[in-house]
Amino acid sequence: MRLEGDAWREFFDAFKDYAFRLETLPVYGVASEDEEFRRFLAGEPRPDEELADSPWLHRVRRFTATGRKVERVHVVTPPLSDYLRYEMEWGYDFNILAGEDVRILETDSPADLPFPAHEDFWLFDDEQVVLMRYEDDGTQIDRILLEDADVGDYISRKDAALRMGTPYEQYRARLNT
Repeated sequence: MRLEGDAWREFFDAFKDYAFRLETLPVYGVASEDEEFRRFLAGEPRPDEELADSPWLHRVRRFTATGRKVERVHVVTPPLSDYLRYEMEWGYDFNILAGEDVRILETDSPADLPFPAHEDFWLFDDEQVVLMRYEDDGTQIDRILLEDADVGDYISRKDAALRMGTPYEQYRARLNT
């Protein structure tokens, strides 16, 4: 089943305990980020107040205030793309302050990971999987609720990614040295 617009937000916001995201792409084509990304590439300073007030961060704060967890692991292959640097500096820096657990799994050989490193998904409460599908350029195609998925397989992927991922703050500190 496809999840779009308000139906996606309502589905997402209904999780009880945790929402986990596995990201695998070096670039995501998100139209709402185009202007920010252009400013990042132009070397403009990060607009802290503007970024700290995003709807996503308000949602994460609301989730964590009610005891729910939002976790994310992004698989990256060096060198980092411009988009990944933008996503970290203008995104993840704020996500962790809002309460999201962000980890980076850096690998030179994605094929050697114990899970497919090319499939993005959200896993909710060890019960529901939403496959995130993208074009080669990172433009989102759709979100599909996998109604007959082997949830155990996705739980194993989540557990491996969390175990292998480096907490974002540690990863970022290493980049800055």
